[in-house]
Amino acid sequence: MNSMTFLLSTLFDLYIMVVLLRIWLQAARADFYNPFSQFVVKATQPVVAPLRRVIPSIGSLDLATILFAYVLCVLKFVSLNLVASGGSVGFDSAFLLIGFLSLIKAAGKLLFWVLLLRAILSWVSQGRSPIEYVFHQLTEPMLAPVRKILPAMGGFDLSVLVLFIALQFINFLVGDLIGPIWFQL
Repeated sequence: MNSMTFLLSTLFDLYIMVVLLRIWLQAARADFYNPFSQFVVKATQPVVAPLRRVIPSIGSLDLATILFAYVLCVLKFVSLNLVASGGSVGFDSAFLLIGFLSLIKAAGKLLFWVLLLRAILSWVSQGRSPIEYVFHQLTEPMLAPVRKILPAMGGFDLSVLVLFIALQFINFLVGDLIGPIWFQL
């Protein structure tokens, strides 16, 4: 059962991150002609396009995609419970709350991974990578205020490190407020 739980959890987490990345790309007004952005759009378009016909957007907030990400988070825990119980589980309203908490945590994980990949790409790339360009568009609004307070020291940009520490602090703070279930998500 552990292998099936791992596989289901990983597949759901990866696709949830792609859906959240689409929301983030739209919010940041990133370049949608970029190959990386095109991949994200193509991976989510089969489900998001029909949902958009039914669920309207509010300003720049794409409610259809947010709802899709939330439903994926709920389905993740329903399917994990199905595997753990051997195929019989009733739908519990706790899945709705766990799905919401999981969505929040997945957004934090996505931010962490995008920041980490941006930092690694800045070491090895010369700034010509299309992925690096999109990551720059996504993360620069968060890193620029940190850079104003903490300038580069000796050629090192420590703004990503400051954001990592802030993310970790928020993660532990929410875990203290919600309880151990937060760390199990």
